[in-house]
Amino acid sequence: MSRETKIIILGGGCFWCTEAVFKMLKGVKSATPGYAGGNKENPTYEEVCSGKTGHAEVIRIEYSPEEISLRDLFVVFFATHDPTTPNRQGNDMGEQYRSTVFYTEEEQKKETEKFIRDLNDSSAGGKPIVTEVKPLDKFYKAENYHQNYHARNRETSYCQTVINPKLEKVRKEFAKLIN
Repeated sequence: MSRETKIIILGGGCFWCTEAVFKMLKGVKSATPGYAGGNKENPTYEEVCSGKTGHAEVIRIEYSPEEISLRDLFVVFFATHDPTTPNRQGNDMGEQYRSTVFYTEEEQKKETEKFIRDLNDSSAGGKPIVTEVKPLDKFYKAENYHQNYHARNRETSYCQTVINPKLEKVRKEFAKLIN
């Protein structure tokens, strides 16, 4: 008996980081880097990085709601990037690095908006969440060299200094959600 899966698209800065984080979680069947939210058909990485297409670097997550809740996905998502700074994550700047959720069904929209409201309410006096919430129009899979980037490039300085600390944070703070 196969379990039902759902799709949600999350953008939390560089998709290499986001992919590596979500591939660790139980119930996540796939985490595929790509582009969404822009105005150009089949954009390339270079075009997205130019800032002229309107796309964000995102991850298409296929998950089993029986194994991991959307809320748990959001807990990890919002803890592993800065959802309060528009168009920037660390040293990565530009609208392609914006915090964004592209939902594929109305229930996801409601859950996303409630989660963000609850976060904002719980941090009175803190910076407000600027994560955009939009319906998914189209998702474009990123080029092959972006797929499984961390797994194939663990020794690079970017993986060592940027991705690995995020993975360690997830291991420490969300151990119950890891495969």
